[in-house]
Amino acid sequence: MRQFLRHPCDLPVELIIRKQTFLPRQRLHNISLGGVACNSPRGFRRGTSIELHIPLLGDAARYPGIVAWSRKQNSDYRVGIAFIDEDTLFRARMIEQVCQIEHYRRQQMLTLGNDQPIEDLALEWIAQNAADFPLFCAV
Repeated sequence: MRQFLRHPCDLPVELIIRKQTFLPRQRLHNISLGGVACNSPRGFRRGTSIELHIPLLGDAARYPGIVAWSRKQNSDYRVGIAFIDEDTLFRARMIEQVCQIEHYRRQQMLTLGNDQPIEDLALEWIAQNAADFPLFCAV
């Protein structure tokens, strides 16, 4: 079973069903180079062609993938989006780092009570986390 990088809950995503056909179930066990797990108000069927959009980062932050799994939680669903080409995987990984840094910035602002320059916080996050940031597998 593959693991998926957890997208920060405080940075909303949109999951948009794409008008492409489902992959056969027998191919789903090995389609992914890596992926992202995010919360969704609804569940999706495994194999659904989907687009992950991160509105905070603008219209260009859109990443096509396939629903690898969807699990019911207390009030929503955790959905695993698998990326099936290296270009999308690379771009999504870079964007996830940006999201992790933004999440860190928000935490620091709550903790310290002031807004620090994003460049300083990015360097701080990289120094603390880059070595452990997965190639694209995490919790």
